[in-house]
Amino acid sequence: MKFTTPLIATSALAAGMLLALAAPLAASAHVTVTPDATGAGAYTVLNFSTAHGCEGSSTTTMTIDIPKSITSVSPTVNPGWTVEKIDVDLATPIDDGHGNAITTRVGQISYRAATPLPDGFRDTFALSLQLPADAEGETLEFPVLQTCEVGETNWNETTVPGEDEPALPAPFITVTAATGDAHGHSDADTEAETVATHDDAAAATAASADDVLARVLGAAGLVVGAVGIVLAVAARRKQSA
Repeated sequence: MKFTTPLIATSALAAGMLLALAAPLAASAHVTVTPDATGAGAYTVLNFSTAHGCEGSSTTTMTIDIPKSITSVSPTVNPGWTVEKIDVDLATPIDDGHGNAITTRVGQISYRAATPLPDGFRDTFALSLQLPADAEGETLEFPVLQTCEVGETNWNETTVPGEDEPALPAPFITVTAATGDAHGHSDADTEAETVATHDDAAAATAASADDVLARVLGAAGLVVGAVGIVLAVAARRKQSA
């Protein structure tokens, strides 16, 4: 009986360690998305990543659904994968701002592996797009269908704030307030660029002034040296005479 308490303590410690390890492992099992800008109307690059297969099976295809409010997407060519843009018809054509009607949009991006990605190995898929200008405060979901050599996993469940995370959450981003210009440059960025430009100009001016001064001093040195040579020659001639 005297071994009961230590045994229970040891078991509890082991269970705690397993839970501590299981939490980050479960989190890393998701397909995630990381944007480089979230402001409404901004151009952004969304990086989707996965580091596992379907129940241990190697991944063959990653198909990403694009929200209806986004019409154009430029997928990055990923070595080892072929990529396809899948268009869908728009229920109502929209104006592209140049007098042309857009009747289709990119509904899905599909990456197919030349060699299946083994379970436990990570890869990323980057999409360049413009966020809707009127979507401030909205959550944009990008459901991903992960197809494997055996089986598939559909990451399409909505994450509800304040509730437990679903088993198969769809990757999502929350659109923030618009900042700066349409390319995601903020006023602070513009100010920093202006300051940098002024600093560069000042540095160039200072360098130019230093260069002129160096040239003047160099020329003066040559003149002084020449005068010295002349005086030395003259003095020797007098001594010889």
